[in-house]
Amino acid sequence: MARWCFTLVLSLLCAHIARCFSFGGGDGNPFRIGLAFGGHARAAPPLPDLYEASVPELQAGLDAGHFTSVDLIKAYFARIDEVNLQGPALRAVLEKNPSALKQAAALDAERKLTGKRSELHGIPILLKDNIATIASEGMNTTAGSFSLLGSIVPDDAGVVKRLRKAGAIILGKANLSEFAHFRGNIASGWSGRGGQATNAYFPNADPCGSSSGSGIAASIGLAAVSLGTETDGSITCPTSNNNLAGIKPTVGLTSRAGVIPISEHQDSVGPMARSLTDAAIVLSIIAGKDANDNFTLAQPAVVPDFTKALNKNALKGKRIGVPRRVFLNDSISGNDPSINVAFEEALLTIKSLGATVVDPADLPSADEFVTSNNETIVLDVDFKVQLNQWFQSLLKNPSGVRSLADLIAFDDANPTLEEPVGFEDQSELIASEATAGHDAEFFAALAADHDLGSTRGIDFVLKKFNLDALVLPAPGFTTVPAAVVGYPIVTVPLGFFPDNVTIGSAGPETVYPAPGVPFGLSFLGTAFSEFELVGFGFAYEQKTQTRLKRKAFPAAIPKTQLKDVIGK
Repeated sequence: MARWCFTLVLSLLCAHIARCFSFGGGDGNPFRIGLAFGGHARAAPPLPDLYEASVPELQAGLDAGHFTSVDLIKAYFARIDEVNLQGPALRAVLEKNPSALKQAAALDAERKLTGKRSELHGIPILLKDNIATIASEGMNTTAGSFSLLGSIVPDDAGVVKRLRKAGAIILGKANLSEFAHFRGNIASGWSGRGGQATNAYFPNADPCGSSSGSGIAASIGLAAVSLGTETDGSITCPTSNNNLAGIKPTVGLTSRAGVIPISEHQDSVGPMARSLTDAAIVLSIIAGKDANDNFTLAQPAVVPDFTKALNKNALKGKRIGVPRRVFLNDSISGNDPSINVAFEEALLTIKSLGATVVDPADLPSADEFVTSNNETIVLDVDFKVQLNQWFQSLLKNPSGVRSLADLIAFDDANPTLEEPVGFEDQSELIASEATAGHDAEFFAALAADHDLGSTRGIDFVLKKFNLDALVLPAPGFTTVPAAVVGYPIVTVPLGFFPDNVTIGSAGPETVYPAPGVPFGLSFLGTAFSEFELVGFGFAYEQKTQTRLKRKAFPAAIPKTQLKDVIGK
């Protein structure tokens, strides 16, 4: 009898426990567990929305076991499939990494066994397709050109080695303006391999280039974060047009080894993300010296942890200059008046955050940037020399292209692939091929650029007015002074074009401006001042929360979330 009673009590207790633990809540989250004591249920935190999910949020979920890196890869792959070639056909991504799931599984196992390597452990990151990855992984490195399809690079890019060491997963390669927009007078965001990439904030709007795919993808959560490259504007502009936070580092802070080049004097690799928090995490990983890029050997001995710059009070007591001359002239800069209206409001915000705004703080060289040809001379010479070196470094190239001259001939011989209607121009390639190497004209132009950008430019005005940084709207001539001397720019969201803006043409298939298309605010400084600039941008970003004020147009927002892939 006693045994029977004990069995009955045990059965009732088990039934009660079964009712108290509920696996698979009504929202479809199989990890939601209700634990009932006295009738009260406690639910697990909701899964992060991949449209906005930050790296810290993703790491928290991975650490807690709410999802895995394999789940992340599956979800991001599905989101890419929804909008890249289907639906709005944004054409942001050239190819996905066929090894990503295997790598994710290994990193998930490592997390359980020994913990995470860094804040990027198991985090998917998308690379602009001029950043090399070893061919055995299954992806190409082409700068968007069929002339490099199937080519075999000798090694991963320097920044990729750092990402892999940190435990990041290369999700795939992003579309770009072909050869980083150094082919000719062709619309931003177009490449032979990828076609015309378009902005997610208005149908067929200009995403800006050349890191266009990286910008589009990050803007709507096709990847956790992305990498872009900038020679003059190619991180800053797509960051601006796609409602992102981006960092164009000082030339030499991040390695360009293994990056299809334009110019060693101006090229830089940097992060593009939905927040400066994420961008700072990535920059802290990819910055540092690399024996394969001697420019990096001139950087400070210690790379700072840029996440420590994320201070909401960073602008308090600082002096920020406004170089109005040329840069805020609509007829010269090409900016829509609505951008400058938003900029004036931004200056009030910067003042409210405790900064002194010195306005104007003009560059003595400002007017000369409008007419100077020095940058073109430097880039044309560098491009020919360095691109020829790139082709020669390849272990294999099925197209047979081994030089810039071969590239021009290849494009002409394959018009269907490389010269469709509206995208025929090769004027930059042709001008570069006509150069005679590092001659006296080249070195004179390089010296003149230093004078314009530093001696009578950024460094002059910072010293004259005792400034901590400069601030300007991202669109227009903003990038040029920093570009020609390799100085950093940090860009955050500033605003959006009004719904009644007159729609303009940006190319055969794209429009700009257009209703709701974003534009950004840029903080500029001297060499290796990224830490301070990140702080200033973060303070403004946190105060205004501009990114959250508008989303992409509905068809461009992927629907797949983690709950749709977990356990499937």
